[in-house]
Amino acid sequence: MTFISYAQNYEDVILWRALKDIPQGFYIDVGSAWPNQDSVTKAFYLNDWHGINIEPNPQLYVLLLESRPNDINLQLAVSDLEGAMELNIFDNTGLSTLDSSIANNQLHENFERHIEIVQVSRLAQICKKYVPNHQDIHFLKVDVEGFEENVLKSNDWQIYRPWIVLVEATQPLVQVESYLDWEHILLDSGYLFAYADGLNRFYVEQSHKELIQKFKYPPNVFDEFILESQKVAYEKIITLEQKIQVLENGMREFEKSFLICNAELRKFTNSRIWRWTFPLRKVIEVFNRLYQKIKLS
Repeated sequence: MTFISYAQNYEDVILWRALKDIPQGFYIDVGSAWPNQDSVTKAFYLNDWHGINIEPNPQLYVLLLESRPNDINLQLAVSDLEGAMELNIFDNTGLSTLDSSIANNQLHENFERHIEIVQVSRLAQICKKYVPNHQDIHFLKVDVEGFEENVLKSNDWQIYRPWIVLVEATQPLVQVESYLDWEHILLDSGYLFAYADGLNRFYVEQSHKELIQKFKYPPNVFDEFILESQKVAYEKIITLEQKIQVLENGMREFEKSFLICNAELRKFTNSRIWRWTFPLRKVIEVFNRLYQKIKLS
């Protein structure tokens, strides 16, 4: 079966390669943003997985509620401190952040900002409240525009140990790596580096180190996937082909009807009645012309 990728950088393809044999797995998505566009979890959701989506942006949170009824959707930000914080929101982007210095840099990119106060919770508290007992967390995704270190600090890595952790590892909008600020948290907690895709870094929990071999190569033809945008394009092509087929069928029916009518017309014009009534038709034609002249005069 062809896998449909919804993620920004094929993250779901490589995760699916590693975890596709797990039925109805469980994920946690910190900074989930849109439920469909650039979503690491959408393909898993469509394959009967479920999990926790954490998104403080109220507009995106509403979309999650509408599109992910089988998930736990939380309008929260995650940090190593509980309480409330200012969220810098950049509408229609995935750039909203709790880091005001990063937000100020975004302003130089001509993005418009507004600020909302949002509730903030530790990841360990969220897991304690919402992860079912004895439920494995198969992957944790963290994408919080510069606040990754705070998120990772907020987990209890002795209790809540996702099999795979992927974390955005560059500064927003640039290729400047930022993982040195937080990687030690995962390494010190018994995670093994597995893969970097240019945007994220992937880590595997040491008791599942056999999964590291799944990260040997980047997404490729053997993963048998297409992008969601390609799927949409194919569906549009199929719809157009169906409409063209309907039009072609209609043209063929029209041509058949035309040929039948033309044959009947030729048959009639070659008949005796048509020939015998020729003088009468001429008289009627002359009469009509005279009538029109009298009418106009």
